[in-house]
Amino acid sequence: MRKVLYIGNKLEKWGRTPTAVDTIPELLRNEGIFIKAISSHQNKILRLLEMCLYCLFGNYQKVVIDTYSTQNFIFAKLCASIARWRKKKYYLILHGGDLPNKLKSSGNYVTNLFRDASALAAPSLYLYERFNAFGFSNLVCIPNAVALHLYTFQKKKNTQPKLLWIRSFQQLYNPKLAIEVLENLSVLYPESELCMVGPDKDGSLEELKNYVDQYNLNVTFTGKLAKSHLISLASEYTIFLNTSNVDNTPVSVMEAMALGLPVVSTNVGGMPYLIQNEHTGILVPPDDANAMTAACIKLISNPELSAELAENARIEVEKFDWQRVKQQWLDLLG
Repeated sequence: MRKVLYIGNKLEKWGRTPTAVDTIPELLRNEGIFIKAISSHQNKILRLLEMCLYCLFGNYQKVVIDTYSTQNFIFAKLCASIARWRKKKYYLILHGGDLPNKLKSSGNYVTNLFRDASALAAPSLYLYERFNAFGFSNLVCIPNAVALHLYTFQKKKNTQPKLLWIRSFQQLYNPKLAIEVLENLSVLYPESELCMVGPDKDGSLEELKNYVDQYNLNVTFTGKLAKSHLISLASEYTIFLNTSNVDNTPVSVMEAMALGLPVVSTNVGGMPYLIQNEHTGILVPPDDANAMTAACIKLISNPELSAELAENARIEVEKFDWQRVKQQWLDLLG
């Protein structure tokens, strides 16, 4: 039986947003692959130590490594180095929207680590094309997957000024922009409301709560929610906001598309590869509250357009159903 080690920040049990390492290993186990996923230590040093020890002494034939553009880039680099030293096959799963810039500034050693990988798996054409421009020949494109049977499409008769935002609270994702959009909308629609779902990652949440209290804004903060609760909550809202300054193909946006929420997103990173402007959603410039507000008003005042975008988005996101994507993972690790 194939023995696979999956390296990533397995932190869902600590209230963090689930990532690939929290979901993909279990799906692959159901397909008959023996896979060990680590690490779930909350402390970064302990997490890195466990990752390195498993890479150094673990019994595996192949190692899959989640690779991000933030501080966790170091984790991926060290684990890949150990796997290469042990002459094990290693696969880097490219997640970070700013990863091409990170690689560009990291020097030849890191470039060679990427080049020596058995495969670089990009979850979007955006990252595939960016890495292809570096001349890598070991690229494959395996999209982020969603289990579509869990997401019932909810057709809405009209679009109210009820906004939903789902992400970790982190400056990278610019959560303040969603609140600025609510403030703008409230001038025209006093009944406007915003629900923000997700865990705090860098202290942004407390700052936003203080801002909301100071200006008495109609914003609900739920913290991280279980998937079933999240799906139920989405039925109460009519527009999904994605406010990131840097992005790839976020699962939260894909879930919104699956549920029938028209998406208004910043036009950054992989988003134009996921959303076709005015066909499966609306794209606006980053950090532009006025443009995002105008897009919301467009949806509210034109329910036919809103419904059309939502229906087209559901059709688009069906490409990412696990039942379609799983064979690509099995081929990768075969």
